[in-house]
Amino acid sequence: MAGLMHFLTDPAAWAALITLIVMEVVLGIDNLVFISILSNKLPPEQRTRARRLGLALALIMRLALLSTLAFLAGLTAPVLSLPWTLPLDQEGHQAIDLAFSWRDLILIAGGLFLVWKATTEIHHAVDPVVSDDLLDKKAPVALNFGTAIVQILLLDIVFSIDSILTAVGMTDHLPIMVCAVVIAVAVMLLAADPLANFIHNNPTVIMLALGFLLMIGATLIAEGFGVHVPKGYIYAAMAFSGLVEGLNIASRAAKRPH
Repeated sequence: MAGLMHFLTDPAAWAALITLIVMEVVLGIDNLVFISILSNKLPPEQRTRARRLGLALALIMRLALLSTLAFLAGLTAPVLSLPWTLPLDQEGHQAIDLAFSWRDLILIAGGLFLVWKATTEIHHAVDPVVSDDLLDKKAPVALNFGTAIVQILLLDIVFSIDSILTAVGMTDHLPIMVCAVVIAVAVMLLAADPLANFIHNNPTVIMLALGFLLMIGATLIAEGFGVHVPKGYIYAAMAFSGLVEGLNIASRAAKRPH
């Protein structure tokens, strides 16, 4: 009880909690965009259920990982080293780390999956034959519920590991991490339907979101190879692209006859 009161009255704990919530929400945007794109390919009556189930799986995954912090620590230990020799940079270090941990391998696999998925969806969008079929209301659904959930689960694993390792790096207090994860997933749950509906109602946003997924996939692969890409650059690029697309949407709306 005394520990709980100390936590509730400690300004540093509250600052860590608020900061971690913001970080978890920002990191969860990638997960949410992927879930929105996949769920929109399902029949309308299944979309909301798929989003909620996908986010519930994300929450369960994150809480399960938090309960195994010792296991998480082991994920960062090298398990595979390649014998290749690469040129050294100006400081005498290899530009790419050739010792891979389980976390690195998971990030690389997840990045490759994202790149493949985004590329496939872009191909469907730009191929006239495929896109005409998808726009035809009588055409069969391009994705079934089970396949969508499996794909969401695979990416939940990747995003959850990245999210929890970020949380572990920011604070040592498990209650703060649990509270931040639960609140962040609750915010994502509230934003899931509006975001998915917005993407569905604005077809050009789909291409932008797929571009985001390509960039995120490439970033995950780079992180897996030990090349750190500052997240601020990624989210700044996404925010700027989103602003430009918002201006395009406003421009089209202004030109539309009333």
